[in-house]
Amino acid sequence: MEIDLTLNEDDVTFEAARSDTLLDVLRDNGYTGAKRGCDTGDCGFCTVLVDGEPVKSCIRPSRQVEGSDVETIENLGTQDDLSPVQAAFVDNAALQCGFCIPGMIMRSKALLEENPDPDEAEIRDALSENLCRCTGYEKIIDAVRDASTRLDGEAVAADGGCPPADGAPGCGCREEGFDG
Repeated sequence: MEIDLTLNEDDVTFEAARSDTLLDVLRDNGYTGAKRGCDTGDCGFCTVLVDGEPVKSCIRPSRQVEGSDVETIENLGTQDDLSPVQAAFVDNAALQCGFCIPGMIMRSKALLEENPDPDEAEIRDALSENLCRCTGYEKIIDAVRDASTRLDGEAVAADGGCPPADGAPGCGCREEGFDG
């Protein structure tokens, strides 16, 4: 059967078997950013956005995305030009093996589009369906907070320091009367 959809802003048609999942179709057609983990929807490694909502592509039948707008990690940025969310994950050392990261980033993107300034509890709740077997999640939480700031257009120091404020050198604390 043929499936017509918008994938990463391009109208595409894919051949698929009735039993294929969205993950099968994506990976069979070269979109390997979404990872195959559990095949049961438990790990979230395969998370993509369908009509703006995070979806576990390993359990979504491909025929259910007919006519949908699907976005994968491949649409966010390139190695030389990362999206703000991707850059925040890198700069905050929020990845170790990297296997879960595409799903984490896609779910984080959806969260930040819905809630541009989430608190820690909201971030943890949003990411609760995505597992990471390497980190303790703290750096991932930090990365989502950082991405929230970057999406607001504020400058953020990649070294963990304070961003410059109104052109002040260093951490910007001098404007507050501190020596920085």
